[in-house]
Amino acid sequence: MTKKTIVFKNVYYDSVKLMLVTNELNTLEGINEAAVVMGTDLNKETLERTGLMTEDAAKTAATDMIVALEGKSESAIEEALLKLDSLLNAKNSSSSNDQYRPRSLETALKMQPNSNLSIISVTGKYAKDAAMEALQNNLHVMLFSDNVPLDEELELKEYAVKKDLLVMGPDCGTALINNTPLAFSNKVKQGDIGIVAASGTGAQEVMTLISANGGGLSQIIGTGGRDLNEKISGLMVLQGLKALTNDDQTKIIVLISKPPAKVVRDKVVQYIHENIKKPVIVNFLCEKFEQKEDGNIYYVSTLEDAALKALQLAGYREDIQPLVVDEAIDRIAEQESRKLQKSKAYIRGIFCGGTLAYECLFILEDKIETAQSNLSKKNKVKNIQNMTTHTIIDFGEDEFTVGRAHPMIDPTLRHEVFENTLKHEETAVIVLDIVLGYGANLEPQKIFVETLKKYQGPYVSVIANICGTEEDPQDYETIVSELESVGVMIMPSNQTAAKLALKIVEKVEKLAYQEV
Repeated sequence: MTKKTIVFKNVYYDSVKLMLVTNELNTLEGINEAAVVMGTDLNKETLERTGLMTEDAAKTAATDMIVALEGKSESAIEEALLKLDSLLNAKNSSSSNDQYRPRSLETALKMQPNSNLSIISVTGKYAKDAAMEALQNNLHVMLFSDNVPLDEELELKEYAVKKDLLVMGPDCGTALINNTPLAFSNKVKQGDIGIVAASGTGAQEVMTLISANGGGLSQIIGTGGRDLNEKISGLMVLQGLKALTNDDQTKIIVLISKPPAKVVRDKVVQYIHENIKKPVIVNFLCEKFEQKEDGNIYYVSTLEDAALKALQLAGYREDIQPLVVDEAIDRIAEQESRKLQKSKAYIRGIFCGGTLAYECLFILEDKIETAQSNLSKKNKVKNIQNMTTHTIIDFGEDEFTVGRAHPMIDPTLRHEVFENTLKHEETAVIVLDIVLGYGANLEPQKIFVETLKKYQGPYVSVIANICGTEEDPQDYETIVSELESVGVMIMPSNQTAAKLALKIVEKVEKLAYQEV
């Protein structure tokens, strides 16, 4: 067995590029394990777990690139290094001599002077300068970059408001403008329901549920998850609401966010009352509302309820009956509970969508006060590789994406935890979100299906919500078929998946108690 580590000082490649290169090297004959990553702490932890960490790799900075290889021979390593060189230096297939790609915004605007939107995906520390340049050129901004300081976000958004522009982000992964999907957006039917969302996967869940149940979307404006933070004070939420108010195609508005600071909440509600006559569905996710209606505002607590209420108000359905009624969930849970060993007691949620993880945690916490999560303020999970109770992990959080592609693109770390969790003696239920859309992994199910095919341990209930549509770039029917072929239960919404998981462990606990 031969190992080799090469460090390239101050050499930067995009995390998606490095993921693709790593995947390619791992297919080479004679290579047991390969990793080409930036020297971030998160990536070093992964190298440690996979046995590729060396003294040289440990000394790297986040701005250095690490190439770590384990092969059956020196010749296999050398072949891999030659392949690495060709992969890193290969030009995109879309590039050609007659298709010039501008290297500056100034040149791009000369080539395309009618542009009004710039999509920016650069390392967080460079994001403000890139976004400000776009705003100064009168461009709306979709800022995909994460790890952007809050002060810089505020500066960008205050400047945008002065120029009546949008800054969608930072960490904005979904938007749909005039039927053009941006970033991770799904392919949905056109219609008259518009969304303003401080949540990428929250917007995706609602838009796909609307589209799957007969409705259609007009516009989807992302704001970045921190927009309703007290410091940012909803600057882009208000800009988005204003835009949808003035949009003739939009008849119904949906607002999606985690619960905001009270002062910001009051500010947004007041703005709606004073400036908007269209019906507005407010989903401050997981907030329990005493008042369900307030003039033209309709309050809902879950993403499924937001979609169903929008469909009802738009005339696509008569009621907001849940997609799966409680009696059906109870029947499925009864069957599943009898397949599980009584020692299996815990739910583990392994998510790539932050809002989907948050909603699942909210549903669990209603009955289980000890549930842990990296999203929780009171019950922070200590070790994602060794969960000790009911645990929900969002792998899209900044702590897991420094120097690494988002798990909707690169599921490696998420899958590693899935594999360990599946084997854990106390795991009863695993809840997954399989998120489709433009820019997302084309076969998000594949790595989980392969693991479940090989798994030979005690039965574990695996539940998945596929957040996507049949029109998405991924093959929706194949994804459903392959997951079901290895025993995964497909639920029509994230809410339903979480409720089923909770009901299963309740019934397992009841059966165990009856046997005592």
